[in-house]
Amino acid sequence: MTRDEKNLICLYNPGDRNGLIANLTEMCKQLTLEETELLELTNSTLGKLRDMTDAEFERLDLYLDFGEE
Repeated sequence: MTRDEKNLICLYNPGDRNGLIANLTEMCKQLTLEETELLELTNSTLGKLRDMTDAEFERLDLYLDFGEE
C-alpha cells in the first residue's frame, strides 16, 4: 500500500475490510468528473483490498510514516 492509499484507508475504515470496501465504493459514487486523481487512487485501493483476505487486512500497518516514502 502506498502512503496515499493508507491515508484513504484511515479516512474511510470502519474497522473491517468489507466495511471499508463498501465505504470506498459509496464514496466513489459521490465524486465529480473533475476528481479523476481521487477516483484512480480509490480504484487502486479497492483493487488491493478485494485481492487480500481479511487476515491480510488485519495485518496491514496503517500507522503513517511521516519520513521518506
